[in-house]
Amino acid sequence: MASDQNLHHVSKIGIIGAGISGITAAKQLSGHLPVVFEATDSIGGVWRHCTYTTTKLQTPRCNFEFTDFPWPQRDNSSFPSHIEILEYLHNYASHFDVLKFVKLNSKVVEVKYIGDENESCFDQFEIESREYGRLLRGRPVWEVAVQTNQSPTLQWYAFECLVMCLGKYGDIPKMPNFPPNKGKEIFQGKVLHSMDYSKLDEADAHNLLKGKKVVVIGYRKSAIDLAMEAAQANQGPDGEPCTMVIRTLHWTVPSYWIWGLPFSLFYSTRFSQFLHERPSQSFLRSFLCFLFSPMRKAISKFIESYLVWKLPLVKYGLKPDHPFEEDYASCQMAILPENFFPAADDGRILFKRSSKWWFWRGGIELEDNTKLEADVVVLATGFHGSKKLKALLPQPFRSLIQEYSANLPLYRGTIHPLIPNMAFVGYVESVSNLHTSELRSKWLAQLVDEQFKLPTIEKMMEKTRKEMQVMKKTTRFYKRNCISTFSINHSDHLCEDMGWKSWRKNSWFSEAFAPYTCQDYLSHK
Repeated sequence: MASDQNLHHVSKIGIIGAGISGITAAKQLSGHLPVVFEATDSIGGVWRHCTYTTTKLQTPRCNFEFTDFPWPQRDNSSFPSHIEILEYLHNYASHFDVLKFVKLNSKVVEVKYIGDENESCFDQFEIESREYGRLLRGRPVWEVAVQTNQSPTLQWYAFECLVMCLGKYGDIPKMPNFPPNKGKEIFQGKVLHSMDYSKLDEADAHNLLKGKKVVVIGYRKSAIDLAMEAAQANQGPDGEPCTMVIRTLHWTVPSYWIWGLPFSLFYSTRFSQFLHERPSQSFLRSFLCFLFSPMRKAISKFIESYLVWKLPLVKYGLKPDHPFEEDYASCQMAILPENFFPAADDGRILFKRSSKWWFWRGGIELEDNTKLEADVVVLATGFHGSKKLKALLPQPFRSLIQEYSANLPLYRGTIHPLIPNMAFVGYVESVSNLHTSELRSKWLAQLVDEQFKLPTIEKMMEKTRKEMQVMKKTTRFYKRNCISTFSINHSDHLCEDMGWKSWRKNSWFSEAFAPYTCQDYLSHK
């Protein structure tokens, strides 16, 4: 335990991270005067560091808002930019006086468990019968060491409960491995990860790309936005093309309209999600899912037919072989920036398929021995979110985190059954991650106030196993907690725990066929 002279503060709840998840958790837990640690100089998380001028929210603003703080002009159909999102989050935090809880430039560098040693024992026999216990026990369970910009001395804080809102994107980049003598050290140009690019100011980012042969590795949202940035920086006769090197194709979407129908009708209504498997479903429901599987596949084909018609996927060899449903079920679907394919038609964006590649002195070489010349190589290869979390947790809890998987076994997307007095917000994904975090923060606040009780550890673990089994069966890209195809069912359970009505609409017809949005969870009605 930290010595008394170093122990700076004792409080009930500590929150690590002041992104969207950390701010909404702080707001819902404000009655307990939480202490929020943010390593940077501002709230906002991944939106705080975003150079990309082409990056916009992937969700319409009316589906990405706090239930008690609607967007101004919420019916505006355009997707907000990262600047608008940051402004919205700041306004929310100011309106509800959340900023007073936040300590900026305060990086958590160590976490210690000082609770009951019996609760850090993972003996199978004890687990089967053990209760999880209260989140607030009247005494500190966790100690946190914080490094600030003002002092080289670590400040120690003690908490009864710790809420992890570190996020899964940023801080620790996922870097590819290369054969000997074929790594970035032999390349004469510049190599950086998308994380590093996002931290550049706008002028530096533009100068990095302008007039340069740029190669972008990847084909997810960051890679697509980076290619568009390079294309915009290289307009005109002196511009150089940007080449995207793609290992795995994913479906991309130009907008949330499919053949004149709103996209939400296909996956965000109770009826549409009835067609998909959900955890712990009965034999009858499993049988009905089997019977309705042709309809589920037909919906995926219907969407694919529109995308192939609307976008030149076949022309550029970008049509995936897997169903659209699998990308949606794994939260891999990306919204295209405006003018992405027109830039490709102008020759400013090129595409190369290759499962393997490595560096040579003048650029990169693909597995078919094609050599691409490059001045700048940007790796949009993702992040090790679990590695960041694993590095912070002490043993024996660190061993519970799989280093190369972003999938945490979280009960109700919030509680790890084997980690006492700790909650996780922002580690479950859906179409609207803001809504996912807000509803779980409301659930967490009621759990902290003992408005309901958790099941035994064994039952919680069984529930998380069943959720993971469903995710694995739904998509080959199972790597993280994505509940897109059963998000309404997931929210139903949260509502039932809190004593809310799980069916939130005003009529049976709306309940079945109207899309669910954030505003359906405004109150406990």
